[in-house]
Amino acid sequence: MKNLHKILIAFIGVLAVSCTADDVENRQIVEKISTPEMMAPATGKQYILTEVNANNDEDRFVWSAAKYSESVVVEYTLLMDVSGGDFTKPQTLVKTSNATQAALLVKILNQAAIELGAVPGTPKQFDVKVMASVSGGVPMTSETLITISVNAYSGLIAYPFTDWYFVGDATVAGWDNNKDNQPLFRSGTNSKEYKFTGYFKVGAFKLISTLGQWTPMYGKGAGGTLVARNVDADPDPASFEIATAGYYTFTMNTEAKTYTLVAYDASADTNYTRIGFLGSSRTGTDAGWAGDDTEMTKSAFDSHLWTVNVTLFDGKGKFRANNAWGKSWGGDTAFSGFTGNGANGGDIPVARSKYKILFNDLDGSYMMFPNQE
Repeated sequence: MKNLHKILIAFIGVLAVSCTADDVENRQIVEKISTPEMMAPATGKQYILTEVNANNDEDRFVWSAAKYSESVVVEYTLLMDVSGGDFTKPQTLVKTSNATQAALLVKILNQAAIELGAVPGTPKQFDVKVMASVSGGVPMTSETLITISVNAYSGLIAYPFTDWYFVGDATVAGWDNNKDNQPLFRSGTNSKEYKFTGYFKVGAFKLISTLGQWTPMYGKGAGGTLVARNVDADPDPASFEIATAGYYTFTMNTEAKTYTLVAYDASADTNYTRIGFLGSSRTGTDAGWAGDDTEMTKSAFDSHLWTVNVTLFDGKGKFRANNAWGKSWGGDTAFSGFTGNGANGGDIPVARSKYKILFNDLDGSYMMFPNQE
């Protein structure tokens, strides 16, 4: 009986190897036949874009179908570069699956033009072409392209908030008022509330709201109150003092003119080697959740603070550690949030713009500054 079992196992093994070899030999090899070509709009078309129409379709772009040697799903990517550019760093206007046309929103075309150096209110020429691929491989790019003229608007998104920054020798910037000063994280639910948990050196600090200027400013008052210096003629308020280097939590309410400053024990908090940002806002599609995240840069002053400059699209996003889902942070309020005030496990809503993003892994606080150059 044992010998019969051995014979059966050997036969099955030979059969499995034979099937695998046949599968490899008979596997379809997809080859290029003909490239897709742009068909509409006509080259030379002019677009005058206005912000009031940002969410409207500006035009429909049409191209011929790419042909491959097998029946496959073809992914198309519509690309734009400056006129005469080499398309090494193009803007992606839209992606489709098998569809050979797509309506393009005003704000998508506008932001692409801005990213490629358009000056708002001044027409600039751009080249547009289409690329086809099969499962991310076997790419083909149109041999012809169309040239269009785009008169863009500023593309700035509304950001009706006041930001506050640390200045002083207890902080990363020292007493320089325009040296990558650390901002406080703003509540996502009350724009008058601010919080920061992080490292301070022995020394002092104050708060300023406009980088490069000494007013408006907040300093220390009696009984946990803030003292404002609104104009240069006002007296200089007292500084907040840090007697022992370490981690502290500073909070303030600019409506109530109150603050707190208490020690924070960071000894049990993890020092992550990598924090990244990802989500549909990275590509404008759900594909932005796949693959590696966009890696952030760790602060040399405070190992729990992270920054990144990135162009994002309409969508959602969040932060995660070590390029994996074991630990992640999110929120439900645009631009900013801290624990209990917007920061939570949800997906952060994002509008298309260039951002400077700051993140604090101690409490999940985030700040997303739009309209960056």
